[in-house]
Amino acid sequence: MAEQTSTEYILHHLTHNRLHTEGTMANFHLDTFWVALVLGFIFVGIFGLVARKATDGVPGKLQNFVELIVEMVDTHIKDTFHGKSKVIGPLALTIFCWVFLMNAMDFFPVDLFPMIAQWIGVTFFGADPHHVYLRVVPTADVNQTFAMSISVLLYIIGFSIKAKGLGGWIKELFTAPFHAEGTVGKVCLLIPNFLFQLIELIAKPISLALRLFGNMYAGELLFILIALLPWWINWVLGTPWAIFHVLVVTLQAYVFMVLTIVYLSMAVEDH
Repeated sequence: MAEQTSTEYILHHLTHNRLHTEGTMANFHLDTFWVALVLGFIFVGIFGLVARKATDGVPGKLQNFVELIVEMVDTHIKDTFHGKSKVIGPLALTIFCWVFLMNAMDFFPVDLFPMIAQWIGVTFFGADPHHVYLRVVPTADVNQTFAMSISVLLYIIGFSIKAKGLGGWIKELFTAPFHAEGTVGKVCLLIPNFLFQLIELIAKPISLALRLFGNMYAGELLFILIALLPWWINWVLGTPWAIFHVLVVTLQAYVFMVLTIVYLSMAVEDH
């Protein structure tokens, strides 16, 4: 790659490979989409392979590892989710493993994948062949985290409607959290109740998305800053941060999963 200043280097690694739609302000982040998709297939492939080859006898190391994850997720569901659903288990498992894999892309050197892409001649749409734009941490893209959190919001609404019925869900929007006796009291609290319910609904996906995005973006930026340091001190700072980042990567996937379970449990409960 051509010589870059520190500012140019940072901006380069914080720029997505985009597909710009002519005549609009929309930009489709190709790197986020493809990396997340490939990691999703890796998760499905590994777990599907283990499920097909699972044995009642002495399990292998991979089966033990997968069973450990499944048991951890199942324990949290039993402790937190107080309804009945065939969806909550696969959903929670998918969230934890997929988010973990996307977060774990932060462990790779920041220049590795752009360099590989340049070596094999991948220039992407409108990219300078000498400066390949490629960000491989999907969860450091706010579009990805909001897409997942909005999906969780749709599940929250769906679970609530299934548990209470459409009429019951609409009624709850206008009668909780402030309950009143008498017609006058109920009418006066219709708007306040609805506003509080609306704020609660909006706050859930925002908190999910920004918490994950903020932590992963900060981690990615710190790795980029460490990469700017001379080689003789790069590994001194990079190694401890990478070890600490293992906790961050795992914890953020765990928090996203647990909050999803909690929100869905709240959705099926009556106020």
